[in-house]
Amino acid sequence: MKEKLYKLAPNFFQNIMVTVFNSRAYKKRYGGKYNEFLKLFKSNRNLSREELLELQKKRYSGFINHAITHSKFYSDRFKDIANPEDISNISNLPILNKEILRSYIDSIVIKTDENLEVSKTGGTTGKSLEVRFRNINTQERFAMLDDFRSRFGYKLGKRTAWFSGKDLLTSSDIKKNRFWKEDYLNKVRYYSTFHIKNEYLPHYIKNLIQFKPEYLIGFPSTMLDIARFGLANNIQFPANTIKAVFPTAETVTKEMRLDIETFFKTKIYDQYASSEGAPFIIECEKENLHIELQSGVFEVLDEENKPAKSGKLVVTSFTTEGTPLIRYDIGDSIILDDPDKICTCGNNNPLALAILGRIDDFIYSPENGKINLGNVSNTLKNTKGILSFQAVQNKLDSIELYVVTDKAIYSKEIEKSFINNWRDRIGNKMELDVHYISEIPVEASGKTRLVKNNIKHLLNA
Repeated sequence: MKEKLYKLAPNFFQNIMVTVFNSRAYKKRYGGKYNEFLKLFKSNRNLSREELLELQKKRYSGFINHAITHSKFYSDRFKDIANPEDISNISNLPILNKEILRSYIDSIVIKTDENLEVSKTGGTTGKSLEVRFRNINTQERFAMLDDFRSRFGYKLGKRTAWFSGKDLLTSSDIKKNRFWKEDYLNKVRYYSTFHIKNEYLPHYIKNLIQFKPEYLIGFPSTMLDIARFGLANNIQFPANTIKAVFPTAETVTKEMRLDIETFFKTKIYDQYASSEGAPFIIECEKENLHIELQSGVFEVLDEENKPAKSGKLVVTSFTTEGTPLIRYDIGDSIILDDPDKICTCGNNNPLALAILGRIDDFIYSPENGKINLGNVSNTLKNTKGILSFQAVQNKLDSIELYVVTDKAIYSKEIEKSFINNWRDRIGNKMELDVHYISEIPVEASGKTRLVKNNIKHLLNA
């Protein structure tokens, strides 16, 4: 009902509805102990490496004991392991992967009378995940994120352009070349990431110049398309407008960074986390990546699960008390810096040389333009019974979807919802063929790809 009312409302009232929705969400995020956490993180900025390791040790012990006490899964999983709460024994604990998390989610989630917040994610491997957070953990995560961004002058209420997976536009908006909605109270303008094509990009740039945001936040792939269009067409974005760019959800390559920073005449400050609740890695003004020990434990492991300088990232996140993530193989990889190196910025956490993550792919719609990996993965939201899927594009005007389902749960109604999610992103003109299979083929690398785009050469022709 609310969605139908929103779609029928005039643009001004749609913006009012966005503002009201955000205000309600912000009460949860910035209420409770948020300010207490924010003060704590600011006071912790200059802790020594030894103090940070001691803090990590104490938080780890409390977090493991909490999981054993409140989660049946971990109570059973750790019952035969000696001193699991001792961080020096962490390698004795089994690794949790995405498939185990998805399959045993009900027993992993803690038993509590507290109302847990549901976080749904499609995941870039195409397997749906649904985790639950305690409100206090959500407040802590936002405080840590805001403490990072505040180092570059940001706070809620500063004029911000946000590029995320929010589906807020109507057909009337498209006809009027209006690709954004606004939170009036908090001065946030949300730009659609579903309509990135050359004929629309001049309107994005014109409106960004008119809006004069101090900060850009969101999918870097969308910012990149805007930047590259501007550079290719010799459009001059006003200098000294944007103070910083904070990318989310996707890996930022050197090439992406160069183009975005060149066009918008500012600097990118990256951070790593995840919708499941991974610990934080943040970039400082010296362009170094700091592994925040107070947020969790980061292990970098090789193919035999032995410690390595470069390899897969396995995390234990202290802010996931609702759905404890303990030695969670998050599916990304990083390269560590010299363990004894200390940055001159004052942050004494250990450093990473690079967050490799995944190489983001996209689907191309002749009607709407590029649909990035974040928006592809979000087609799983509000669906059940889809175990995994892969989108393959071999032609400009068609997409093949290969879907693995739980037949006991999956239904025609869920299929309709899934297809509608796709139509919201690609439009109604493309062919969309759904094939149900028993499993998604694994690549030579051992990974399963969510998107296989085989027509990129046609776009560059």
